[in-house]
Amino acid sequence: MTKSKCQSDAIWQSIRSETKKDVENEPLLASFFHATVLNHNTLENALTFILANKLASPVLQSISLTELICSAFENDPQIGMSIRADLSAIKERDPACNGYTSPLLYFKGFHALQSYRIAHSLWSHKRRSLALAIQSRVSEVFSVDIHPAAKIGNGILVDHATGLVIGETAVVENNVSILHQVTLGGTGKENGDRHPKIGEGVLISANATILGNVRIGDGAKIGAGSVVLSDIPEHCTAVGVPAKVCGHPSVPRPALEMNHQVTNNSEDK
Repeated sequence: MTKSKCQSDAIWQSIRSETKKDVENEPLLASFFHATVLNHNTLENALTFILANKLASPVLQSISLTELICSAFENDPQIGMSIRADLSAIKERDPACNGYTSPLLYFKGFHALQSYRIAHSLWSHKRRSLALAIQSRVSEVFSVDIHPAAKIGNGILVDHATGLVIGETAVVENNVSILHQVTLGGTGKENGDRHPKIGEGVLISANATILGNVRIGDGAKIGAGSVVLSDIPEHCTAVGVPAKVCGHPSVPRPALEMNHQVTNNSEDK
């Protein structure tokens, strides 16, 4: 058994153990916990059930979505690794999360991100109308709008999530943390590569707007409410409208520390 497979089993077993305790502590939700977790034999199957029911509509029913999501998991095994990396990121970085089960069942940022991964798989396999339909439904249900052509890495925390917008040619590398009301958008109606590129370990605080084909360097921090219109170097903190570099994060990857405070010093406190 490979290391990744062992890790996968460990996360799923943790979810099942947590859920069994939840059944004991809250019998009123026992049927819910069984339907969403305990009746399934893999994390992928449980997540398929959850997403299919949340995204179902009169046009795209849950049974069709179940087949669609299962097919995406089979065609792209990488998605399974991404799911687990994202769950680990939430558990490690979000102080409101004390296990893997809460994000799996309740966190719409996690749900929206995994729905994007399904849509991205469809887009990559030339099923673009269906990918756009999933994007639209995700926007309606979770208030998160991620274009299926965007490229998003692993270990991503999307905290609270409401109002997040990520454009078609955006790139988000591994181990990034993004808060609510963040926009990774364009600057007009130009075509081509027109959206931001976010480096590894970046922290983007609430209501930050990053526009155009700009690069946010590895380990950078973008302060809350900032508007970024130009490149931000690696391991720099940028704040303001328009955003300007005001210092450096005190850690190499601020996304992992989740310290949103910013001071006008050479090092964030």
